[in-house]
Amino acid sequence: MLFSYVKKLDAADVLSFYAAARLTHKGSRFFWQDPRKEILIAGAGNITKFQEMEACENRYQQVEKKWLSLCENAVTAGITEKMATGPLLFGGFSFDQQEHNRILWKKFGDYLFYIPEYMLSVVEGQAYFTVNVLCTAEEEETELLKLIQEQEQQLLCHREEDISYNRVVQQLEIAPERWKQTVAKAVQEMKQSDLDKVVLARELRLTCQREIQTEGVLQNLLRDQPGSYVFSLEAGSDCFIGATPEKLIQRRGDTVYSDCLAGSIARGTSIEEDSRLGSELLQDRKNLLEHEYVVSMITDVFREYCQKIEVPQAPELMKNRHIQHLYTPISGSLHDGVSVLDFVAKLHPTPAMGGVPQKQAVTCIREWEQLERGFYAAPLGWLDAYGNSDIAVGIRSALVQGSEASLFAGGGVLPDSTPDSEYEETAIKFNPMLSALGGQLS
Repeated sequence: MLFSYVKKLDAADVLSFYAAARLTHKGSRFFWQDPRKEILIAGAGNITKFQEMEACENRYQQVEKKWLSLCENAVTAGITEKMATGPLLFGGFSFDQQEHNRILWKKFGDYLFYIPEYMLSVVEGQAYFTVNVLCTAEEEETELLKLIQEQEQQLLCHREEDISYNRVVQQLEIAPERWKQTVAKAVQEMKQSDLDKVVLARELRLTCQREIQTEGVLQNLLRDQPGSYVFSLEAGSDCFIGATPEKLIQRRGDTVYSDCLAGSIARGTSIEEDSRLGSELLQDRKNLLEHEYVVSMITDVFREYCQKIEVPQAPELMKNRHIQHLYTPISGSLHDGVSVLDFVAKLHPTPAMGGVPQKQAVTCIREWEQLERGFYAAPLGWLDAYGNSDIAVGIRSALVQGSEASLFAGGGVLPDSTPDSEYEETAIKFNPMLSALGGQLS
């Protein structure tokens, strides 16, 4: 059975906890911070892992079944019923379970989730330390408590170390001209078929002087991208890391929330230019159409699974350091028996990540894109045993492998798109991770 012990702490630093775990649990760590800084989580080790390496058609149901089965017999001691503490599942899915090649992302598979052995959560300013153990009913409680105390000392009494400077020695765009040709092909296809939109992504590969320390990258993202979900998920020697502005689905009790985020433009170098660019975005026909596709699709899913839905009449602006987006929040009250993973199965990929119509767009992505999406642009986040969860979309992200990192960025291609404008848009979207890794910004 799963035994969880949760202890309330006077204070703790989540990033320091993550860094301390590098010595003992590198390869099985995760990090999470939401845009409002209401919930910060770092996990170390894993007591059990849910992973499927091959294509899995019913993957959402598989994960939910395994998670509910484990929670059914779980025992929690210490602090109980506190959101984002105790038994917690963290991980994500690949963008496309039918993706042909999985070389770059071979350590992640079709999905990867795990329950951490040790976890530090800061929930609305209050810190909690969780230890999860798989044990039998006969095991001595005193031995478990002794183990908890030992690990608490090791992971929480960590002296901060300086994160050394790491220089980028190569910054290589992967086949940019070929990508532009693909955009032109997509535009032509739209004129001859029912395809209305397709999101095409490309890759930028960085090589650094030394092994990339993900705690240093997280430190930069937390400083520079305060309005985003900052995350990392390790799979052995590889780490998926990023700062995404896009919430897919969040659950708090019986209420669920989602963000419609599509349509983007650069930030200005002055207040006046920034305001002008924002006004331009709010009136741009292409971006408004791209945004409306997302609002319409997510609203339809909420109508199926919810009551008392709230959808604003018009989008507003979400401004991050390097880019601003059209943004419409949606909320609703859940029908009985509906889970967050039901939403994920219906929503992914939204028109912001895949296109319109959904299945046709994903087929085009599978056939046209030259990169492996893996976990890029896919659902990632956490679920606790009390019915709360946060699932974001893994954009503005990179796959770190030793001293190298693959960065990913995509743009929504519509019938009036041009290859050069889409290229420029994706260049802007690389900037958050380029900045965090020390690369040359566009």
